Amino acid sequence: MKSPRIVLTTVLAALVGAGAGAAAYAVLNNDNSTTVVRQVHVTQSVQASNTQPGTQLTVGSIYRLANRGVVKIRVTSGGGPFGQSAQQAQGSGFVYDTVGHVITNQHVIDGATSIKVVFWNGKTYPAKLVGSDASTDTAVIKVDAPSSVLHPLAFANSDSVQVGDGVVAIGSPFGLDETVTSGIVSALHRQMTSPNNFTIDNSIQTDAAINHGNSGGPLLDMQGKVIGTTAQIESDSGGNDGVGFAVPSNTVREIADKLIATGKAEHAYLGVELSQASNGAKVTQLVPGKAAQKGGVQVGDVITSFAGKKVTGVDSLRFAVDAKHPGDVVTLTVQRNGQSKTVTVTLSTRPNTDTNG
Repeated sequence: MKSPRIVLTTVLAALVGAGAGAAAYAVLNNDNSTTVVRQVHVTQSVQASNTQPGTQLTVGSIYRLANRGVVKIRVTSGGGPFGQSAQQAQGSGFVYDTVGHVITNQHVIDGATSIKVVFWNGKTYPAKLVGSDASTDTAVIKVDAPSSVLHPLAFANSDSVQVGDGVVAIGSPFGLDETVTSGIVSALHRQMTSPNNFTIDNSIQTDAAINHGNSGGPLLDMQGKVIGTTAQIESDSGGNDGVGFAVPSNTVREIADKLIATGKAEHAYLGVELSQASNGAKVTQLVPGKAAQKGGVQVGDVITSFAGKKVTGVDSLRFAVDAKHPGDVVTLTVQRNGQSKTVTVTLSTRPNTDTNG
């Protein structure tokens, strides 16, 4: 189902000319920078999970708590037996657990033939893809590194985040490792368009400086805990204009756990294109062979209830579907030709791309 609200399109390492209008960019960076910096690595810090509830820290303290849990990810893609040139790119990520799972964005590792992870001490280790979910732009990779370099970051409840809260982002913009920026939560409940054109709900907007290469890095609260994964920027220039977006931590954690457990994250799918109606969500198109069509939903129906809950519009129906699982059997109430009808559907599995909403 397509979002009627702001639409953020993922464009990898693209630029637009002046006057072209604001565009959204996935904050992934080509690893071709000519900038040379001397990297100074911090040798002492503690895990962010050691902070006390309610503690408000300085930006410097948060950096010292969390920097060893943030990594740079180097990706090689392309190349082949007929002389095709390989492409190099880099993004960011962060350690999820003590066995070597690392979280990043799906668009960072998409199409990768080789993945390497650079840790806080400068050591580099190869990684393998555990699983990815384009619908939430979330991926998990696993690195075989010693426990001494693995420092997992703690998660906060992204539902508790409020506008105006202070935030800190750590990542590798333009390949510059362990870069820290800070700002506030500028807005909540934004909608990003995922790499496969579905909607990522409840995205967090921030004015913390986020640039190409920050993709997959953590957005932290003032206790040093993860509230989101930085993913996209809205920009006229292609660089930071003070409008960045992060996938909320509750979504990231749910998807990461599924990927670690099974290697995939499946989402329920109704298979309809919708428009807003005064009394619900109007069906404007059906995806052939999917749940709605199989269950007898018709174009022109207005869905007013889903699984016993009132549908107030397109967004509320999408939220209701997202809360279910593929294979769940649910009852819909629809208004058709002035009459109320009940339809029972078995929810499908969301496809890899959103071609019809």
